[in-house]
Amino acid sequence: MDTLATAKTRYATKAYDAEKKIPKEQFEKLLEILRFSPSSVNIQPWHFLIAETDESKQRIASGLTGNYVYNAAKVLHSSHTLIFCTRTDISAEYLEQLLQQDDLSGRFKDETAKQGQRATREGYVEFYRNELKNLSAWMENQTYLALGQLLFAAGLEGIDATPMEGFDRNIINQEFGLTEKGLKASVIVALGYRSKNDFNAKLPKSRLPDDVIFTRL
Repeated sequence: MDTLATAKTRYATKAYDAEKKIPKEQFEKLLEILRFSPSSVNIQPWHFLIAETDESKQRIASGLTGNYVYNAAKVLHSSHTLIFCTRTDISAEYLEQLLQQDDLSGRFKDETAKQGQRATREGYVEFYRNELKNLSAWMENQTYLALGQLLFAAGLEGIDATPMEGFDRNIINQEFGLTEKGLKASVIVALGYRSKNDFNAKLPKSRLPDDVIFTRL
């Protein structure tokens, strides 16, 4: 599909057809696109939990109760649901893992280049940790870059998607032992195919006009 047409037609799906499943090869393609998402200094501070069985989707739905119960059916009827997790800190060991992966990928022409990347990445982490004091927000911003990449890729592939921030983070973090793994749940994304009863599919898109959101310098 054309990129502009995708931007104009994709939307947050409100109801899914539980009988329709994303073909395995196409879903794996989405995961690979997700893996190649951009992030500042390639910090990749994310981890993704993938639910495709009824049992695993029910576990996610356990965090969609009370004020968030309106989101439960989206998860339960989806083809797949992902939990986007963000690291709660950046350790020296993780920075070393990133650096060694860069090396394995052939990104350094020599040792000087490798050490330059080490210094740059460490410098960014320390800047956000100690000067701006918002390392957590900076990391979560990167996770949302990955979210945008997935949503647009799904639209191009003809797959419907729903990003959801309406969930009980404490329940989800506890259900999947995220805190102990140095992670926190940031956003949930349901994927699949819209139901014919999805009211949002019939509504026109609404965006502010160009002269409100753009200033041409």
